Amino acid sequence: MLRYWSYIAILMTLISCSGDEYAVVEDLDENKELEVPQPAYFPELTYDINENPPTEKGFELGKKLFYDGKLSSSGVISCGFCHMQEFAFTHHTHRVSHGVGGALGTRNAQPLHNLAYKKSFNWDGAAAHLDAHFIIPITTEVEMNEEIGNVLEKLKDDPSYQEMFNAAFEDGQIDTKNLFDALAQFLVMMVSAETKYDRVVHQGTAEFTAEEQAGKALFDSKCSSCHSGELFTNQQYMNNGLPINPQYDDKGRGRVTGNPDDDYTFQVPSLRNIEFTLPYMHDGRFDTLEEVLDFYDSGVEETPNISQEMYNENNVPGIPLTEEEKEKIIAFLKTLSDVDLTLDERFSEF
Repeated sequence: MLRYWSYIAILMTLISCSGDEYAVVEDLDENKELEVPQPAYFPELTYDINENPPTEKGFELGKKLFYDGKLSSSGVISCGFCHMQEFAFTHHTHRVSHGVGGALGTRNAQPLHNLAYKKSFNWDGAAAHLDAHFIIPITTEVEMNEEIGNVLEKLKDDPSYQEMFNAAFEDGQIDTKNLFDALAQFLVMMVSAETKYDRVVHQGTAEFTAEEQAGKALFDSKCSSCHSGELFTNQQYMNNGLPINPQYDDKGRGRVTGNPDDDYTFQVPSLRNIEFTLPYMHDGRFDTLEEVLDFYDSGVEETPNISQEMYNENNVPGIPLTEEEKEKIIAFLKTLSDVDLTLDERFSEF
């Protein structure tokens, strides 16, 4: 009631101070839609914004949920625990994700930028839609180890969440759909396109160094068949000849489809922000970009279902690279770093 009379007082004051008896006062409870950044040179969005348009209050709810340990059985492990902003939302230096009770997963945590442009999610594509993806980390035993029903009950017991769900969604329900929609609204806003590469190639406001330019030429000739387009991934499932890790014997896409032809294939990762997202590969086995290029030069093996792109002109697995070429390619890869994303307060926990 106090809020109601305060609102009336503000309204009357504004009207009395205006010569226009029809002066408009902004609705204090308005929930404005947010515009998802869409660089002109990016592919079309795969996420249907019309089905779940990000709003100011939906975004804020999604952000609170992203950093809240209530989504895990321990009350400690949040989404942000394994996806740290300063490292482009990856689990920096951790080869595989760490979950409830110190449990270790089998895969390296992937970055979360540009998800609105992805066709499927996880290294193996277990989720075909962003909204459906969240159930995997929440319920997986070695990650958040919780049941969705338990998460919802914890949120319902929190008055602040009751208020935020009411403000974010017309029905105000604390249910699975609204939970996942809020998280998605937060994540689809993480568009990463403010890099030196973008300023040089698309904005014309910067120039590559000679080393970076040479690195780009090498990258285009040796790497771009898989890391293609402005997302620097063809979003396909491929086998790059990585020796099979006996600790996990991870069959990748084959684990999802049951098709032996998909065994040991994994989704080609985007190279945007690759400087920040170490360690590398689906099992985090390489600590540096130098190690990654050393592998492509001399460590590729003819594992089952190895992709044809991994054979060189002599029909031998691998991509021959000199030490100088490796340095130039790495110099180019670092132009794909988006520092703005890692510092953007919109996505920060505090």
